[in-house]
Amino acid sequence: MKLWQRAAGALKDQNSIWAASFSRKSSYRNPNLEAAIIKATSHDELHVDYRNAQRVFAWIRTTPSSLKPLVWALSKRMEKTKSWIVALKGLILMHGVFCCKVPAVQKIGRLPFDLSGFQDGHTRPSISWGFNNFIRAYYAFLDHRSAFLYEQQSRRNDAPMVQEIFKLQKWQSLLDLLLQIKPQSKSMRVALILEAMDCLIIEIYDVYSRICSGVARVLLGIYSAEKPEVVMALKALQKATEQGEELSSYFEFCREFVIQIPEEDIEDLKRIIDGFNPEGKEEDAETKYEDTESKEFFDNFADEEKENAIAVSDQEQEKLKNNNNNKALTTIITDKWEVFDEGNEGNHHQNFETRNNNNPFLDSANILPLVPVPVPVPAYKNDLPDLILF
Repeated sequence: MKLWQRAAGALKDQNSIWAASFSRKSSYRNPNLEAAIIKATSHDELHVDYRNAQRVFAWIRTTPSSLKPLVWALSKRMEKTKSWIVALKGLILMHGVFCCKVPAVQKIGRLPFDLSGFQDGHTRPSISWGFNNFIRAYYAFLDHRSAFLYEQQSRRNDAPMVQEIFKLQKWQSLLDLLLQIKPQSKSMRVALILEAMDCLIIEIYDVYSRICSGVARVLLGIYSAEKPEVVMALKALQKATEQGEELSSYFEFCREFVIQIPEEDIEDLKRIIDGFNPEGKEEDAETKYEDTESKEFFDNFADEEKENAIAVSDQEQEKLKNNNNNKALTTIITDKWEVFDEGNEGNHHQNFETRNNNNPFLDSANILPLVPVPVPVPAYKNDLPDLILF
């Protein structure tokens, strides 16, 4: 929809709301309810006013007497409109009214407006034909559904088996009408059509569940039924089998119609999660330079640590232990565990006294510091043996 069409539609909605505000409240007029209906059936294709739609449903549930003003206002708007957007929103609103399960709704009978020959007057026929057929089929279903609810009130005197078969046949006919409501062109992949399809899918599940329940009740009473009733029941069962196959095809069509994410986008998302570049481009030169420089730094650091490490044999290690003149700390690299003898209390006391007799400044080299000296860990520390301090 073009910008000027949206502006013109918004202007029409405002004028309708302004005109409804001057009407007097009566048994057939309710200005507030009319304003809510106009907002819920606006000309905006990209927006569905759920808030005002829920207000209309709340009016019906709380005050059933507001059904007459609702039917009057909605019928007047449906008869005047030439926009498929307003017509479809009006049908969705009427569908929601039927789902309110108010006893007064079952007495409406046929719908008070007619959209069986609807034609959009704001779009080219090459584009609007799919929307026109969708609205006509949607209207046919709601019209028959409303008439069926009214007929149920007048067939309570029939035999129980006849009533069950009649209900089953009516539900099957409604399912046939539901399966006729489907988008027929790619241009119909819009939000409002998808919103209507959500309502229809829910209705299909409800109707089909009623058909299954009706089949079960008919099968329970088939043995006590008369021959004409058995013949009617057999036709209804054959019809249910055919509708099961049609229903599978309809769901497959809906699955293909819904916009799906392309496989290429899914693969790109997987590559991003795994750490790859989805477009296959080279990384920036600066980033590669930083990564190379960091790797060379850690490699050189590890090589220097290996070169500076002092490897000695076990004999040289014993010689260093017994050498009293060497007081400096030495790093020993070995693959064996080194066990230190803590000694008894006497030796500890003797060593303490001996150490006190020496020069504390010369002896301080043999005492480990209390604060650990941080030593840089090589990048490949797992490849190096353990470090032991003496």
